[in-house]
Amino acid sequence: MKYLITGGAGFIGSHLTGSLLADGHSVTIADNFSTSTPENIAHLTGHSALRVLELDVVDSPRDLDTLVKEADCVIHLAAAVGVELVVKDPVRTITTNVHGTENVLLPAAAYKKRVIVASTSEVYGKSTNEKFTETDDLLIGSPMNSRWSYACSKLLDEFYLMAFQRTGAFPGTVVRFFNTVGPRQTGRYGMVVPRFVASALKNEPIVVYGDGEQSRCFCHVADVVRALKLLLASPGSVGEVFNIGSQELVSIKQLAERVIAVTGSRSEIKYISYDEAYEQGFEDMRRRCPNTEKLNALTGWKTEFVLDDIIRDVADEMRRRA
Repeated sequence: MKYLITGGAGFIGSHLTGSLLADGHSVTIADNFSTSTPENIAHLTGHSALRVLELDVVDSPRDLDTLVKEADCVIHLAAAVGVELVVKDPVRTITTNVHGTENVLLPAAAYKKRVIVASTSEVYGKSTNEKFTETDDLLIGSPMNSRWSYACSKLLDEFYLMAFQRTGAFPGTVVRFFNTVGPRQTGRYGMVVPRFVASALKNEPIVVYGDGEQSRCFCHVADVVRALKLLLASPGSVGEVFNIGSQELVSIKQLAERVIAVTGSRSEIKYISYDEAYEQGFEDMRRRCPNTEKLNALTGWKTEFVLDDIIRDVADEMRRRA
């Protein structure tokens, strides 16, 4: 098959691209390299079935029309990523996530292409449920807090895809990622695991935002790629929303402790307030854990990597790069 992956040079996109090429498919990457890097796909350079185009999904609707028309399947990963970027540049967040997605979905509808749109666990907002389920009601914070612009923009992407889906425009699927981590992820925009590991390898203080009791589930990118491929192969995924994430819940304080233990670091843990880390009045979710029963029931998918595996893989890659 011919795949078009927007944001294909990014963290998740580069792993997915490599896996699809290994399966014998051809891949076209459309990426503006604003939050990604050519290094992510350097090992794929020269592959006869890979084409890499530097373009922005917001500014290149005509180019995207041509690329979507040529493809059998479109996987839309291009987005503003990372809490730091979202807080510091909310306008870019909204335009990239909304208009960029629109520029992908319009030609997909015109040519009736298979589409997967990447969303996020952020859309669950201020939910206090022990586990987040795809059919849950969603409670988003005030527009006075820029943090929620990301959640709202990605949720609009979901509504947009489902609107096209209901009209029969194309077969579409939404996936909600829960803290995908692993090799090639950067801590540049606040991603916590690579940030912690980088500090640990230098024996520098590991900086935890807030009290560290907020909890998350971290899923290895290899497990996420496997889930995406299973959904692509499953007709039952069309018109549906799926959580993709681990069930191994850990507090951020515990994560810092695990990073220190796994890497053998002499780092200490330092705490700073959210106001100091981001902006005045910043709000965070206290708990974020996915219910993945729907994905498991359709495809049989379960995670294969635990948190210590993830930390080791991230640390090993950072050591190689150093």
